[in-house]
Amino acid sequence: MFTFVENLESRSEEAVVDLPPLKVKDLPVFQSKEPEAFYKLVCRFVDECKKSSGIIWNTFEELESSALTKLRQDFSVPIYPIGPFHKYSLAGSNSTSLLTPDKTCISWLDKQEHKSVVYVSFGSIVAISEAEFLEIAWGLVNSNQPFLWAIRPGTIRGSEWLEPLPSGFLENLGERGYIVKWAPQEQVLKHPAVGAFWTHN
Repeated sequence: MFTFVENLESRSEEAVVDLPPLKVKDLPVFQSKEPEAFYKLVCRFVDECKKSSGIIWNTFEELESSALTKLRQDFSVPIYPIGPFHKYSLAGSNSTSLLTPDKTCISWLDKQEHKSVVYVSFGSIVAISEAEFLEIAWGLVNSNQPFLWAIRPGTIRGSEWLEPLPSGFLENLGERGYIVKWAPQEQVLKHPAVGAFWTHN
C-alpha cells in the first residue's frame, strides 16, 4: 500500500503499480528529514496490520471496490469496510484536530441551497505548490458553484496561508465562496447544503 519513491519530480507522471489509476504526482508528499526512517516505520505498520485479526476501514464496498479487492489479496486477514463513519459520531465528541474549527462556516452553509456547495479540505498532512493552489482557487471560482474551502495554514509550500491569492480575489468572491483555516468537518459533511466533498486521496 505504501511505495517509497525517489526523485518524485522527475517521475510524477509514472503510474503507481499498487494503486491504479493513481500517478506518482497523486501521492501525498511527506516532508521528512529522514525519508528512509519514515519508510521503515510505514513498512513496520503494514507488517503489524498483516498479523492482526482483521482490519476495519472507514469506507464501503461500492466506493472503493478495487482498492478493497487489492487489500484482500495483499493482507491475509479479514477486511471490514464499515463506513462511512461521519454520520454516526457521538454528539459532543471531542475533535482530534489540533486546530480550532471555524464554526462561522455553518451559518454560511445555512444560507446555501440544498446540495449546492462543494466542500474542499485536504486535511492535516497534504502540502501543495503555489501553482496547484492557484489552479484550485480559479477552478472553484470558475465553476460558479458555491464552495467552502478549509485551507490549513502551511498547506501551500512556502506560504503561511492565503498570500498567493491575487489582490482583490477574496473581495470579488463575495458570498459565493467561504474560506476558513479549519472547518468542523463532521458538521459540514452532515449539512444538507453540501453536495460534493473534494479531499486528498
